[in-house]
Amino acid sequence: MIEIYQGDSREVLKGIPDDSVDLIVTSPPYADQRKKTYGGIRPSEYVQWFSSISAELLRVLKPTGTFILNIKEKVVEGERSTYVLELILAMRQQGWLWTEEFIWHKKNSYPGKWPNRFRDSWERLLQFNKSKKFHMYQENVMVPMGEWAKSRLKNLSETDKIRDDSKVGSGFGKKISNWTSRKFAYPTNVLYLATECNNKNHSAAFPKELPEWFIKLFTQEGDIVMDPFMGSGTTITVSQQMNRNSIGIEIVPEYCDMVCASLGVEKHKTRDNG
Repeated sequence: MIEIYQGDSREVLKGIPDDSVDLIVTSPPYADQRKKTYGGIRPSEYVQWFSSISAELLRVLKPTGTFILNIKEKVVEGERSTYVLELILAMRQQGWLWTEEFIWHKKNSYPGKWPNRFRDSWERLLQFNKSKKFHMYQENVMVPMGEWAKSRLKNLSETDKIRDDSKVGSGFGKKISNWTSRKFAYPTNVLYLATECNNKNHSAAFPKELPEWFIKLFTQEGDIVMDPFMGSGTTITVSQQMNRNSIGIEIVPEYCDMVCASLGVEKHKTRDNG
């Protein structure tokens, strides 16, 4: 199932049934961007604008589902804006759980020179959930142990061979010897992905590896993945390639036409949840 809807997310989302989506991955227009479509929302107005959308996303997401929000603060008169932090607090008031924060490290970000800061080479990937018990398939994103394991685990101390409880009282402990025979380890919450992507028709398209990683982590085949700010359709295309159902919403007709032509589907303007 691939459903593409042309229209404003604030309106189209009202037609999506409650508790029906397994994963939401999206990158909404950042503050002061996409002025011709969403009006270029000012940082001071961003929380109010997005809260109406996040309320609908909270409604349509399954209790076991996950919402991944790609967003980044901007610099206003030489100082970082706080609108992302304010948005997190507002969403928590709505009922969202701010479960985790991933960092997208852009390996090939554009160079530049500013009088009081360095170039941006990372963006936030905020994880929100409706409940503490959500679906997560960590084994799907495990990474090779790497060459470091051969040297680091070669000469184990006596402490490494027993459970070494945390010295800060967190309750977590480790037993290094458990890892000597393992070929894979769990990844960190930093994703090292280049900014380049195959689709050059959208100014802010992210690489396909980004939604792909989260789709592996939080869904299984047949689950429903949504992008309420579809853009060039990266999330929808990857979902289709991974045998997931998908729902895309985009306000710009040209992007909808492009995605529909690529996937061989027809776009819709409204959705009746009845």
